Order: sequence, then structure tokens, then C-alpha cells
Amino acid sequence: MNLYAMRRANGDWYALDDRGSLRVPVFRSSRDAQVARSRDSGMECFRAVALDEGAFLNLTTTSEGSAKFWLVENPLIKLSRGRELDSAQLALLMLNGNTIAAKTR
Repeated sequence: MNLYAMRRANGDWYALDDRGSLRVPVFRSSRDAQVARSRDSGMECFRAVALDEGAFLNLTTTSEGSAKFWLVENPLIKLSRGRELDSAQLALLMLNGNTIAAKTR
């Protein structure tokens, strides 16, 4: 299963403030990512990038490996309404493509 996150040309990833820590929104398709981008002016310099092994390693080795993620099921609602994921849960989702049980805010 391909998942996507938003990245700038300089390599920065788009992340949201989640009570003082950063969370990267992850989308199930590049189309979903582009829909979310069209609704959030803060994402205008970012483009959808497939989360391959290299992107995953880049994301999970920043911030001392404490990266956290949102799985955005519906790009038309507030991004912080996604499913909370840690890097291990994201890795499992990338490997098997199954929906995992995660707490929804």
C-alpha cells in the first residue's frame, strides 16, 4: 500500500503541532494529500511524496526517533482528526496495508 506525506523541495516535511510535539499527516493517496493541501494555506509549498523506505527512515530518524503521525482518512476535515500513529504502527501499515486499530481523536 502506498501512503503519502507532504514534503517541500528542501526536504522539510509538513507537520502539525500536537500539544507541543509534531505530528506528520499521512494520506492514503496523493489525491487525498492534494485535497488537504488545497484546504490549508500552510501546505502550499509542499507536495505529496510516497512514503517509501528512504522517506520512512528520514521521517523516523528526525527528532531522536520520536516522530508521530496522523493517518488522515478524510482530507476534507481538520487534519488533526486523523488516527494517531507512532512510527512502529506506520511501519506495520506500510508493510501490510491493513487498517490498524488506533485511537481516533
